[in-house]
Amino acid sequence: MEQDDILVHIQNLSKSVQRQTLLTSLDYQLPKGEILALCGGNGAGKSTLIRLLTGILKPTTGHVKINQLERHTDKNRYVEQFGYMPDHFHFQHSMTTKETIRFYAHIKQIDKQRYEEVLSEVGLLDKLHVKVGTFSKGMNQRLLLAQALLTKPNLLILDEPTNGLDPYWINQFSDLMVRAKKEGQTIIFSTHDLHVAEKIADKVIFLRNGEVISKGPISKYHEFGLYKTFQRLYLEFM
Repeated sequence: MEQDDILVHIQNLSKSVQRQTLLTSLDYQLPKGEILALCGGNGAGKSTLIRLLTGILKPTTGHVKINQLERHTDKNRYVEQFGYMPDHFHFQHSMTTKETIRFYAHIKQIDKQRYEEVLSEVGLLDKLHVKVGTFSKGMNQRLLLAQALLTKPNLLILDEPTNGLDPYWINQFSDLMVRAKKEGQTIIFSTHDLHVAEKIADKVIFLRNGEVISKGPISKYHEFGLYKTFQRLYLEFM
């Protein structure tokens, strides 16, 4: 594969805190225009990997390049490459949907037409004047997704994006990601929902206790499906 086709390049990436290893050495290359699902149970290392990719965490060893850029050498251009949706984030409760999305749009120099388009995509355009403090978990998640989508970034990095979504919005999320891929975006998302991963991902990484226990194209897991593969892998590595 040509180097120009690789959007995300991960080399010897690891993270340890004191004597605890959160992520064991990882090497991986993700081509442009593909969807990668990070799968595993609680404490598997999914969020650690995502925080290393975004630069929230500093690696113990190794490095990450996005579009040939590294955070420590060109922070501003590096962070412009991706839109990030964290897990467990709460907006300012006293602000309305409009005030919140305008805040992010201002930071990212996005106009009204675009932020209204994104709110429409996540089903919140009719909630412009509703305070986000009244939002359900699912509505909060959809607003988090909206701010990540604003700039149509090269890469979307999404941490448990389907948490709190009802079945309808899980399907809507899947459709949004497929459309984003068709428009040339690359997507990395962590999930407990193996059905979503199986439906939209091109590739998958299974993690357990910070270690990659399996990785490959989604076709590699078609014989048993992701759920049965997940069960077999966890029993094998217990």
